[in-house]
Amino acid sequence: MRVSNTNRPRQKSVQVLCPAGLHRMAYVEWGDPLNPQLLICVHGLTRTGRDFDTLASQLCQEYRLICPDVMGRGQSDWLRDANYYEVPQYVADMVTLIAAVSAPYEEAGVTPTIDWLGTSMGGLIGMGLAATPNNPIRKLVLNDVGPVINGQALQRIAEYVGQLISFASLAEAQAYIRAISAPFGPHTEAQWQILTEHVVIERDGRWLLHYDPAIAIPFRETAAANPSGHDLTLWPIYDAISCPTLAIRGELSDLLPLAVHAEMAQRGPRATLATIPGVGHAPTLMQAEQIDIVAAFLADPQ
Repeated sequence: MRVSNTNRPRQKSVQVLCPAGLHRMAYVEWGDPLNPQLLICVHGLTRTGRDFDTLASQLCQEYRLICPDVMGRGQSDWLRDANYYEVPQYVADMVTLIAAVSAPYEEAGVTPTIDWLGTSMGGLIGMGLAATPNNPIRKLVLNDVGPVINGQALQRIAEYVGQLISFASLAEAQAYIRAISAPFGPHTEAQWQILTEHVVIERDGRWLLHYDPAIAIPFRETAAANPSGHDLTLWPIYDAISCPTLAIRGELSDLLPLAVHAEMAQRGPRATLATIPGVGHAPTLMQAEQIDIVAAFLADPQ
């Protein structure tokens, strides 16, 4: 059965398992649910799957897009044990998600193609999955993240992640999101509204950040173990990736060093490189020229 309104998001969920128990991971689906061209889009540390609404609305005629809220964010459950807010658990969650969304193809005897687009943390999850033997990833897009993460940038992010703050109005919340997200680069007022509305939630007349503050615990432990701000190196994981890879970098990024971006084209999957001018960490992939870079790479029959 075909879904007629494929250019609109459809809210769904899947049950996944960690050592602390079962939990529900929410995701938004775009496009024809029987389209065997899948694109999994995974967001950054404190964001949600709705960050990809603009890109998904543009690509949903070519792909079936799956945009999850990583555990502890947005519509997904919060974990009972914050120690599992780490990339290995997120990778395991995504394996379950991919199995669930692939079920219709197995019933029809069709083999889907699965591409991955990950921003920041979502890229780290994609790297972990794409480096695993017998993984299903056909193409990998890493948005402003790579095998070396600037230690000073980690310290900067650790300063605001998990703060228990609230806002008197949606406008006040938007001003805060704009302030901490200034490296995203120039956006219209409408775009800033989109970037705000799915990462905050209203409760008892106040607006709160829509994630479990405990996601900061493992993150801050990592930062605390590195007080001198040394870079975090993940080259062995990157070098194990063999699928075609696109590495996007914001020209002003403080998370993905320029020299590392260049080296990503020389080793491992020998990534295709793209730079977004005038943007830091991380490009939001809301602008037409940014979406075009992703679409061209995915469509290239390399």
